[in-house]
Amino acid sequence: MMRDNLNGKQVPAYRRGEFFTQLSGPALADLESLLFPSAYPARAAIFTEEQPAAGIVVVLEGEVKLSINSSDGRRLSFCIARAGDVLGLTAALSGHPYEMTAETLYPAKVAHVTRKAFLHFLALNPDAYEAVAREASHSFSLAFEQLRTVGLSSSVPERLARLLLAWGESGEKSEDGARCRVALTHEEIGEFIGASRETVSRVLSVFKSRRLVSRRGHMIVIPSRRALESYACG
Repeated sequence: MMRDNLNGKQVPAYRRGEFFTQLSGPALADLESLLFPSAYPARAAIFTEEQPAAGIVVVLEGEVKLSINSSDGRRLSFCIARAGDVLGLTAALSGHPYEMTAETLYPAKVAHVTRKAFLHFLALNPDAYEAVAREASHSFSLAFEQLRTVGLSSSVPERLARLLLAWGESGEKSEDGARCRVALTHEEIGEFIGASRETVSRVLSVFKSRRLVSRRGHMIVIPSRRALESYACG
C-alpha cells in the first residue's frame, strides 16, 4: 500500500483523506480494524447505481470514477475519487440503493465495510458522525457543482477549462505547470461536461494550439492556470 512519512512514521496514503483526518484516535483504530483490501483491475465496477447498498467502500489506492446513467444510456460523470475517499455513505446510512456507479480507472485497492459493521462502528464512536456528515456534504457539493457546470455553463470550452483546472488543482505541480494523470478517452472526458467525443477533441485541439494545455501520454500539463481560467470564466 502506498505510504507517506508522517512524524517519522510510515502511514497509509488513505489517511490523508479528509474523512480519516477528522477521526479521533480510538475511532480511527476501530475503523481501520474493518479495512480489508480488495484488489480490482482497471475499468471494473465496484458497485452500480440502484444496486442494494451493501455498505461503504473506502478507496485505499488508485482512482475511482463516479457517474450516473440515464434510461437511454447517456452517462454523466461527477468526480474521480482517490485514496482516503469514502463511497456510498448516504446509501449505507439510509439503506437505500447506491445513487451512483463506482468504476476503477486504474488497478485499485478498496476496502468494503458492510452496512451492519459500519453502523456498529458509529454506535461505538458517535464522535465520528461529524466526519460522516462532512464527507457526505462534500460529496453532494461536488455533485451539485458538476450539475451547475454542465447545466449552466454557456459553452463547451468553458466547461472543459473548468474541468481541467479542477483536475490540475489536485494534481502535481512542476516547473512546467500543473500536471494531472488522465487516462480517459475523449468520450469519457465528455461525460464530465455533457459534450460529445468530437466536440471534446475539437476543443482540446484549440487548447493545445494556443498552448493552454499539452498532453504527454496519460499526463495533461497546464502551463498557466491564469490563461486557462480566461476560458473557464466564459
